[in-house]
Amino acid sequence: MSNAKRLNRERETVYKMISLYCRAHHQSKGNKLCSSCQSLVEYAFERIERCPFGATKPTCANCKVHCYRGDRRDEIREVMRYAGPRMLLHHPYLAIMHLVDRLREATPR
Repeated sequence: MSNAKRLNRERETVYKMISLYCRAHHQSKGNKLCSSCQSLVEYAFERIERCPFGATKPTCANCKVHCYRGDRRDEIREVMRYAGPRMLLHHPYLAIMHLVDRLREATPR
């Protein structure tokens, strides 16, 4: 798989996770996010884009460099803690592929 596809899938996964969180906690409807969650999406996309590992970016859980500011890191952790388990039900392909990516990174080559 090309690295561009993987990064696009990672952006989609983050967006879907924040959407699940926003619907449950901020009562947003459909694809519409509240301003706080929209801001978090934009910040997360910027961090993915500026990752020092570029196209070989690991999943955040396996990364040695944490590029989120402290306050934003707390926000994204809360989102992931809530949405992570629910992704398997709502977006199974993205959830499984995220796990596959994590396992690939953990396997020595």
